[in-house]
Amino acid sequence: MSQPVIVETSLKQLLPHLDVSKLAGKRMFITGGTGFFGLWMLSALSLLNQQGADIAVTVLSRNPEQFLDTHREWYGLHWLSFIQGNVRNFEYPEARYDLLIQAASETSAVDYVKPLAFFDDIVLGTRHVLDFAVQSGVKRVLLVSSGAVYGPQPNDISHIPEDAHFACPTDAITSAYGESKRMMELLGTIYYREYGIEPVIARCFAFVGPELLLDRHFAIGNFIRDALYANTIHVSGDGTSQRSYLYMADLSVWLLDLLANGTAGFAYNVGSDQSISIAELACLVRDVLAPEKEVVITQQPSADGIRHRYIPDISRARGELELDVWTRLDKAIELTGSYRLSIRGLL
Repeated sequence: MSQPVIVETSLKQLLPHLDVSKLAGKRMFITGGTGFFGLWMLSALSLLNQQGADIAVTVLSRNPEQFLDTHREWYGLHWLSFIQGNVRNFEYPEARYDLLIQAASETSAVDYVKPLAFFDDIVLGTRHVLDFAVQSGVKRVLLVSSGAVYGPQPNDISHIPEDAHFACPTDAITSAYGESKRMMELLGTIYYREYGIEPVIARCFAFVGPELLLDRHFAIGNFIRDALYANTIHVSGDGTSQRSYLYMADLSVWLLDLLANGTAGFAYNVGSDQSISIAELACLVRDVLAPEKEVVITQQPSADGIRHRYIPDISRARGELELDVWTRLDKAIELTGSYRLSIRGLL
């Protein structure tokens, strides 16, 4: 299947899970609308509008022209507009909006080279965006946060609940991402109290799907890359760390449902609760995409048996909003691999 078919088919199967009534006819402002999350949300919103939802969307982008040159399918749509600017200091448009999604942040490890700039993009950017929300009449805000706010997951906790009181160590540069997301959440709480804007917090964990970058620090992306293009599938550690992955079509429905129907002031873990070790993940990617290739694990498990986990408890989202892990991980891997081959012209 080609990229548009993969994305549209995936979303069409899951959009019936979304209660769109509180989104229909609304004006929405999105930051981070041209990244990995943003492209999927735009695809979901496009399908909703084709079904008559009549949602007007404005996207903030540092370089809208470059984005539209690369993604011509988003050019000239009557319901979609772009404004140019940085999330920290963009000039506020005069239009009024009902809903806002703050999803502007980069999770690439390279950003830790300049942690202050990285921190400012999230913290000062969120403050700037929330001031804009006050000015423009926004009632509901989705703050796209991260499971990184919890810091290292204790070894005796299998799934992190939203009320966990863990935190990032402040003596580590790598805490810049998690700590800045904590500040984002705090700002949401302050603006809720001071201005009545209703924030819903989405603490996002790990994801897989078309548009995932395969050359960054995401294990599943690296394994898919190796399965498609390398001689072996390489696991750089001992393979014992535990992860879970939600497919991007599932995520898109989750985020829009949280914006529309989540409880104001609450945080929701967003991800899969189906744990898999990194070694098992590498083997699953191999089995789905390249059964003939070997998985190479470079290190032996540590003698203390401690395994690093990053797994959410999603009972709040499942219980309150009936959100769930609808797409199997093997299917998500298959679709991501098919997409990558399609854009390389190999299918």
